Amino acid sequence: MRYSYLSHLECPKCGERHAADRIQGLCGCGSPLLARYDLQALKQDGGSPTMWSGRPKGLWRYHELLPASSADHVLTLGEGGAPFLPTARLGQALGTPDLWIEEEGLNPTGTFKARGAAVGVARARELGIKRVALPTAGNAGGAWAAYGAAAGIEVGVAMPADAPDLTKRECTAYGAKVVLVNGLIGDAGKIVARSAKEDGWFDAATLKEPYRIEGKKTMGLEIFDAFAGDKAPDVVVYPCGGGVGLIGIWKAVQELQALGWWKGPAPRMVAVQSATCAPIVKAYEERAKESQVWQGADTIAAGIRIPKALGDFLVLRAIYESEGCAVAVPDSEIRGMMRQMASLEGVFACPEGAAAACGVQRLRAQGWIKPGERVLIVNTGNGLKYADLVDANPPLVPEGGKL
Repeated sequence: MRYSYLSHLECPKCGERHAADRIQGLCGCGSPLLARYDLQALKQDGGSPTMWSGRPKGLWRYHELLPASSADHVLTLGEGGAPFLPTARLGQALGTPDLWIEEEGLNPTGTFKARGAAVGVARARELGIKRVALPTAGNAGGAWAAYGAAAGIEVGVAMPADAPDLTKRECTAYGAKVVLVNGLIGDAGKIVARSAKEDGWFDAATLKEPYRIEGKKTMGLEIFDAFAGDKAPDVVVYPCGGGVGLIGIWKAVQELQALGWWKGPAPRMVAVQSATCAPIVKAYEERAKESQVWQGADTIAAGIRIPKALGDFLVLRAIYESEGCAVAVPDSEIRGMMRQMASLEGVFACPEGAAAACGVQRLRAQGWIKPGERVLIVNTGNGLKYADLVDANPPLVPEGGKL
């Protein structure tokens, strides 16, 4: 069997095929490119889900459906293999007793961004790229900086000046070149695009290269793996900014269906956004194919403060194809949910993960999520990176005092 069954890159808008053995950005039509695999050859070579069962946990467990051409090109810091936690107490509070959390906060650099960085940087190194740059709300920059350091690739990061201070320090510690901009992630993206054009950086912004999504896709492969022989989730709830994780999970489901390995119904995909930055939700409610730029975007969940995602049409396509939905929640609920998840389940979720839980609560109240359905929340990061969002004013007791 081959190490990877990567075949080519394909434009999901115009259908044009592109070679996968050379450096690629966007399609000529301006669309992101998607990696395609020779699934028929994989089946003919004896591929089956059991080939994964004896391998160590981790992202590269699924290397046949990832783009690295050999084990020599694999780059890892221990990413992937996130636990799936049954959360009965939180589920009872939200009215969804069969509730699970995919805990991505245990990844290197504390977020699921490590998945995309591991594959994106590994593929960049394999193709001979020496310098990559990306705009970030914070966590993607930290992940790409870490994996760039591990790969010996120079990383440039542009981020909004009001991004979490911890992520600025994180990127700097990993040796990235960091610049700040007074604006949103789109303004940071303009700096990266200009630097790529004039100074030779490779633009690794969200979906401007085709391999970050392949790392995020492994969340879907792990969902399949974790619930093999049992009931897969009826609903997968994902906090949506750029939406690469949601697109990736749905891409994994479709590839597994094409292989004939995903036997049961596909999960309904849910995109959750903040009420103060909800372009995908607005587009969904209008049954549009793409979103419009959200004016005045502002939310405590920095990772989903994306006024317009490059891959919005792919997010919406996944929602429609899976018969899912998109829902917006207020920041006031997000902050409270961070504490509720931590106190009920011991999961200190990032604000984005808490937003997903708020989405479950809202959809259950509306009856969209039915009683008894299995629901999976993707908690995309560790709340310790956002500890300042939780108020803590413990009293000082005198010597000899009590709790």
